[in-house]
Amino acid sequence: MKKHYRRLICTLLSFLMIVCTFTFSGAKTEPWSPYQKYIPNETPVVKRHLRGAWISTVVNLDWPSVDTRKIENPSERIRKSKEELVEILDNAVAMNLNAVFFQVSPEGDAFYKSDIVPWSRYLTGTFGKDPGFDPLEFAVEEAHKRNLEIHAWFNPYRVSMNTNDSTISSLKIPKSVYNEHPEWIKTSMSRFVVDPGIPEARQWVIDRVMEVVKKYDVDGVHFDDYFYYEQYVGELKDQDTYNKYNKGQFSNIGDFRRNNTYLLVKELSQKIRASKPWVKFGISPSGVWGNKSDGHSDGSNTNASFTNYDSCFADTKKWVKEELIDYIAPQIYFTFANPRAPYGEVASWWADVCRGRNVHLYIGQAFYKINDDSDQYFKGENAVPELTRQLKFNAVKPEIMGTVMFRFMNFKDSGKQQAVNAVKNDLWSKKA
Repeated sequence: MKKHYRRLICTLLSFLMIVCTFTFSGAKTEPWSPYQKYIPNETPVVKRHLRGAWISTVVNLDWPSVDTRKIENPSERIRKSKEELVEILDNAVAMNLNAVFFQVSPEGDAFYKSDIVPWSRYLTGTFGKDPGFDPLEFAVEEAHKRNLEIHAWFNPYRVSMNTNDSTISSLKIPKSVYNEHPEWIKTSMSRFVVDPGIPEARQWVIDRVMEVVKKYDVDGVHFDDYFYYEQYVGELKDQDTYNKYNKGQFSNIGDFRRNNTYLLVKELSQKIRASKPWVKFGISPSGVWGNKSDGHSDGSNTNASFTNYDSCFADTKKWVKEELIDYIAPQIYFTFANPRAPYGEVASWWADVCRGRNVHLYIGQAFYKINDDSDQYFKGENAVPELTRQLKFNAVKPEIMGTVMFRFMNFKDSGKQQAVNAVKNDLWSKKA
């Protein structure tokens, strides 16, 4: 009898071991599992959270449309331009956004009345041609009517989107930096850019920004990630700049370059705070500051091919630590499953950097990638759940103070309407 019970108990134990082994070996760990506490089932209600979107004007991506730019009748073009911008701002309100990041100087030009640089070619099709109204003045007025913050977004160094003959010809006009300071111009990524290592060129960037700060009632000044922007390190061919301006200060050109971007940010920060301390100064770098795998012991557990520190020569972490900027909005354009730069790892790293600093952390979100990317988690039935996870994470993670979507016209894409509806009807259904 005892033998029978022992055999039965042994059989039951063996069965339980098999069940446990099967259960644990079959348990699925998702890429977002380590961050589950920041991804609740119910959408959290957040009372204070920046919700923004970028309005790109370069090559007429978001505003004005190419068709409107081409209208020959000036009054009709102005009417249609204003109509399109009002529609964008109305849509921002409908989606419960509270901020827009309006590109006012994409290539050493102006979407505002400037004494320093020419009118943008993207307003009329002709570089330097007066559009007949002041787009930034109109945008500020209409944004504020709708209780939207408006941040003036500058590309500090880019001068053109290509280097072809017709572009060169168009740049030979008054106030064009290409025309007036050819000694500042370099070529990188098949574009003309201003060399960031030349002190007078740095001052030119600061003067352009301060012209807007002083003349317009903007809520913020915004830079994107284009500092040293190269296909490969050294493409800019700025060894001569290093030789001329380094004056024995730095033993290598990399540190010299990082100091140039640091000086731009520091000097501009001081100017804005002295002039209008309520105007926020923020920067949106690429997602990864530096990889631990590249020898940065304080970097993220990533393997990104393009980083702030080593590719853009922008020590964005230093800018946060010294509180030179009011907010940082890293472009974390990855999914939680990205093998080289997972969303959770990168966002958490930035949260650690910003903790205890008087610098807001907003996350730049890759709305443009939804159903338009090779990553399976941005596609099909995975897309809305991934966006949902990211926006919930941003709302719950205490150091993250907001989200900025790239970019505005992607809200109209037919393949992204499920995601738009998820934002409108659930994720951002209540105002913040």
